[in-house]
Amino acid sequence: MALILFDFDGVLADTLSDMLRFAQEVCAELGIHRIVTPADLDALDTMSFVEYGKQLGVPPPLADEFANRCLKKFMQKPSPPRIFDGMAQVIEQLSARHAIGIVTGNTTRTVENFLVENGIQKYVGAVFAVDQPGTKPEKILMARRQLAKFREEVYFVGDAVSDIQAARSTSIKSIAVSWGHQSTEKLISAEPDYLVHSPRELLDIL
Repeated sequence: MALILFDFDGVLADTLSDMLRFAQEVCAELGIHRIVTPADLDALDTMSFVEYGKQLGVPPPLADEFANRCLKKFMQKPSPPRIFDGMAQVIEQLSARHAIGIVTGNTTRTVENFLVENGIQKYVGAVFAVDQPGTKPEKILMARRQLAKFREEVYFVGDAVSDIQAARSTSIKSIAVSWGHQSTEKLISAEPDYLVHSPRELLDIL
């Protein structure tokens, strides 16, 4: 048995179009004249809405406002984002042998709506989201204390360099996914323990 921690955006949920659209809308609201592209997400060293705003030219004093407005747009979206093909089945199969948690820069409400919509909420032990205190590494440690009660091996599945770094800083295994918000080349440069190209490949590792 192991503890499998998943990032949300770009790993479980296909939120790329929402990330681009909401950021574009908030830039316009804040008077920032910038065309938002996927390259802006790929360029991030730390995958967070605050850093995303700074990448787009939002002045640092307005970066938190940028993040809050983007997160609010996610929560107000009429329907949750699409789940990546095959991921629901993989979560279900993994949960039969392992504990599952989510550590994310999105909100608890957005993630929980997504889990309910896709019928996988019963497989997830806990969600550690941006509206809870702590950095991503601190939330990984929280998740390990709460969900890995017998010192099970822990894996973090993410789509960003900062996910790989967070796993390394907490002495757990990192699994990078190539279908998320950062390029395969950038992920490889961060030296993840594993790199997968489809959800079903997770079953081979785990």
